[in-house]
Amino acid sequence: MMRVLSFLITIALVFYSAVAFAQTKSTVPRGPDGKPDLTGVWQGGSTIRGSWDEANGGLGVGGSGRNPNAPAILSSNDRPAGREAAPYQEWAAKKVMESFNKRGIDDPTAFCLPGGIPRAVMLGLYPQKIVQTPKEIVILYEYMNVFRIIPLNAKHPEDLLPSYLGDSVGHWEGDTLVVDVTGFNDKTWLAGTGTFHSEDLHITERYTRVDKDQINYEVTMVDPKVFTKPWTLHSTIMLREGTRLQEYICAENNIDPARYEELLKQGIKISR
Repeated sequence: MMRVLSFLITIALVFYSAVAFAQTKSTVPRGPDGKPDLTGVWQGGSTIRGSWDEANGGLGVGGSGRNPNAPAILSSNDRPAGREAAPYQEWAAKKVMESFNKRGIDDPTAFCLPGGIPRAVMLGLYPQKIVQTPKEIVILYEYMNVFRIIPLNAKHPEDLLPSYLGDSVGHWEGDTLVVDVTGFNDKTWLAGTGTFHSEDLHITERYTRVDKDQINYEVTMVDPKVFTKPWTLHSTIMLREGTRLQEYICAENNIDPARYEELLKQGIKISR
């Protein structure tokens, strides 16, 4: 009797799991090719679904709390849930802390330079628009007015010139868009104050739309010149229905870094 009951319970669990899985898949918008449709305006930066306060407070861009200029997490003892400590080599970790101690005045974006990858994706303050076609994915970032064109099932050009956002190619693995990015310069920060990298940086992104409102974002960064091992971060990108990208003019939002540093030395607090 117990064997029969156990068998029936097992069958019921399998049935309900299948139903739940089917319902989840049915809530994901799909294109004519059956692939998840990522088209829409999205906002990133949250490590907890829908946590906009956290996203806008710095955690989503690599900080360890609500300070947007918080340093990268360099120790497993102080990282929040869902975050992996930045595996910088000893000399590189010291360089990161030097930037933090200067309160981020050497942030490349202070000079109106692009935020780079994955920072542009995970930044919680500004939205991004994804336009999907069967042959390519286009991502437009409100912050700094930069964009990426990601051809599908293509190869990187052999004559790549180093750039801020690198060169991206993508392919589908089931319902996940996998993007391979290489060809970076060394002029951006990865995910928070001072998180520098070299031109050897190689990134793999994974975009998985789990339902109508949410994309799970995973990014793995490999840079043997500054890391001791690959660095993987997870974040949530939330749909912002009814939102339009706005014009972003960096110069109007900028303050001269040299002047900013001098004011900091004088103890004057400035909201940036």
